[in-house]
Amino acid sequence: MNALNNKQRAYLSSLAAKEDSILQLGKASLTPEFVAAVDEALAKRELIKISVLKNCFDDPRALADTIAERTRSQVVRVIGRKLIFYRPAKDPVISLPK
Repeated sequence: MNALNNKQRAYLSSLAAKEDSILQLGKASLTPEFVAAVDEALAKRELIKISVLKNCFDDPRALADTIAERTRSQVVRVIGRKLIFYRPAKDPVISLPK
């Protein structure tokens, strides 16, 4: 999977801005079940947003890198406690700008 360029990141961020977070990461932090839920959500949607709750004391940036590595996805952006991920499906629905 090729790394996203700035134009693609901006495009995906604008798409994600309209969406609500579909998963929340709390004090249990990264469990295998949570990673599996992220993987499943990416398979269905390609682009997802996750909220890191205040009771999760891990660094959001470090969490994002770990989730991306375990789900073979890409971190689009980390804004405060919101994490945005992208992974193209076998038949991509989202067409990225060049």
